[in-house]
Amino acid sequence: MEAISTISIHEAKSNLSKLVKRAAAGETIYIGAYGKPEVKLTTVSLGKYQAEQRAKAFGCMKGKINLHEGWDAPLPDEIINSFYNMQGMEEFEKK
Repeated sequence: MEAISTISIHEAKSNLSKLVKRAAAGETIYIGAYGKPEVKLTTVSLGKYQAEQRAKAFGCMKGKINLHEGWDAPLPDEIINSFYNMQGMEEFEKK
């Protein structure tokens, strides 16, 4: 079994950008105190990370928002016309 090389927290703080580049290149880096690993710095699988974030986003408001029937119905003409009749909007007159 291979011994795990652990970088001290102080050294990690001083060399974080270098350690991130090494981890991004595929190296696994262990950081800890007194030679005992406490955390592992490793690369992120971007595809997996993005999929996890999308899964959290979609459906996150389920049960928190109630949309009444007809919420997506077309707006009445008087409301649509009010947008075209706004001051300074003459160039966008409805044809």
